[in-house]
Amino acid sequence: MHYGFVKVAAGVPEVRVADPRWNVERIESLAIQAEGRGVEVIVFPELSLTGYTCGDLFAQQLLIDEAEAALIHLMNFSRSLDIICIVGLPVAYGGSLLNCAAVVQKGRILGLVPKTYLPNYKEFYEMRWFTSGASIQQDAQVWICGQQTRLSTSLLFHTPTCTFGVEICEDLWATIPPSSRHTLCGAEIMFNLSADNDLVGKETYLRSLLQQQSARCIAGYVYAGCGFGESTQDVVFGGKAYVVEYGTIVAEARRHSIEPQILESEIDVERLRAERRVNTTFTACAGREVASTAHYDTIDTALITPRDFQFTRSINPHPFVPTGRHLDERCEEIFAIQTEGLAKRLRHTGCKTLVVGISGGLDSTLALLVAVKTLDLLNLPRKGIVGITMPGFGTTGRTYNNALQLMRSLGVTIREISIAQAVEQHFEDIGHDPADHDITYENSQARERTQILMDVANQVNGMVVGTGDLSELALGWCTYNGDHMSMYGVNTGVPKTLVQHLVRWVAMQQTDERTRDTLLDIIDTPISPELIPANEHGEIQQKTEDIVGPYELHDFFLYHVLRWGYRPSKIYFLAQQAFGLKGAGATSYDDEAIKHWLTNFYRRFFSQQFKRSCLPDGPKVGTVSLSPRGDWRMPSDASREAWIAECEAL
Repeated sequence: MHYGFVKVAAGVPEVRVADPRWNVERIESLAIQAEGRGVEVIVFPELSLTGYTCGDLFAQQLLIDEAEAALIHLMNFSRSLDIICIVGLPVAYGGSLLNCAAVVQKGRILGLVPKTYLPNYKEFYEMRWFTSGASIQQDAQVWICGQQTRLSTSLLFHTPTCTFGVEICEDLWATIPPSSRHTLCGAEIMFNLSADNDLVGKETYLRSLLQQQSARCIAGYVYAGCGFGESTQDVVFGGKAYVVEYGTIVAEARRHSIEPQILESEIDVERLRAERRVNTTFTACAGREVASTAHYDTIDTALITPRDFQFTRSINPHPFVPTGRHLDERCEEIFAIQTEGLAKRLRHTGCKTLVVGISGGLDSTLALLVAVKTLDLLNLPRKGIVGITMPGFGTTGRTYNNALQLMRSLGVTIREISIAQAVEQHFEDIGHDPADHDITYENSQARERTQILMDVANQVNGMVVGTGDLSELALGWCTYNGDHMSMYGVNTGVPKTLVQHLVRWVAMQQTDERTRDTLLDIIDTPISPELIPANEHGEIQQKTEDIVGPYELHDFFLYHVLRWGYRPSKIYFLAQQAFGLKGAGATSYDDEAIKHWLTNFYRRFFSQQFKRSCLPDGPKVGTVSLSPRGDWRMPSDASREAWIAECEAL
């Protein structure tokens, strides 16, 4: 296991109906290829040794014996391999015939898992030949291939890297699939041997089923379906194969291929374990199931020789930002959550006036757009929004003009209050040299602006709407009791990489052309607190990302730290995949840059917790939140030494 990833595969071989000897050679060919790629477990389709479409030939003793002979061949083939192969075959037991999965490794059958639910409707009539494994006693054994083998629907298999279970085709489609019980009793990955025929629209439903079941079970799911070579007398099998992790399809095979396929990918078992630990509903269900269920047997597999790990999954460099139509859907939903949250606060307090500091930057723009939408929703006049622009020593003409133009086009009340004179007086009062552009110089401006907002809110019997976002809170990139403070922070759950998309979505969906042009220019403006004077050309000199690091990196770190609890070395590895030269990121970063900003992230994240501990109210919009009343309760004086030490050792 490499950083918690287990390499798995689904094999879709060509088959000949009722020719086990030919079929096992094709299975072995795919197995040896998968072994060479470092796959730990590979699953093949239902009844893959015989073919699923044998029909009444399943009643022929010769076919049953040939299937057993093919399994012996696979056992002998596997003696020198580490890979675990899961294949399907008919097994005679106690006067009945069972549709089974055989789990094979290093010359041994580790166990046989019979199919529980046998479809007997429409094009399926498995009960004509097979008996459900539900009727088998829990401690049943069968003599097969020269060895006594466990035969049960309640088998789990424990490898050095994970625990897995097996179910067969229709089992997944049942009202309560066996995989639900398997995962509650310890399975982290489920393997499904399937013979699901193709119909119009069925594949879409199957994908949804796999995503839902893997999400509900907080598990990985590997699915291998029958493909080319099965009888097409009445139906066609398209060779569907998927690797799914906790609701997300991470790999899928090409359907209707006449060539054999190996679908390989990695399942992050560490991620699944982390989610199960924090999901108390899962652990409660597991407790009830273990207390009420019959005995489960866990079979240990052989040790697997460590090999070079070749990572094949693509890692999303922007985990907060979906693509395509999903981005529009995400923006619409977040904007609605922000709006409803602010509307409830207004109704509760009886306020009809909102005060927002408008800098011409992204965060204050999003907060203003939310405020406008909220008053529209409540049928209140937009003049009830008091937008205050507060130019200071670092304000540039671009942001100043954009702030005024935006407020004009949105029809809100505009106030301009310069902070320069007040801050200069403050410097004189405390004896600070204005030429010294240190932290006092910067924070004095931020606190002066906050004082203005709060006092104006008192004047108009209103409420200060906070503008700071989730990424700034994670890094502590805000002034304590300055822009850190508000009466309701509408952006506190929105990461920086998503703020610009939200503003763009509003610009393209809900504004006139004049407002749209202003919003698009704001999006293109470099991110800056504008607390340091501009350069000789009047351009922004203080760029946030030059100081704290690229927000796309920090949002990537933030997501994996908070959502999954990953350690620094794993996040570093994932960032290399996402942002390295071969990654999917629009921007590439070398290893040294990733290490530098990751270390900086942890330093700031630990040292700035005190700001988050007294965070104003604000709506949670996604799975990652830093609210001290909700998702993140961390002592402000926690030690960061272990995290920094691992970063420095990278």
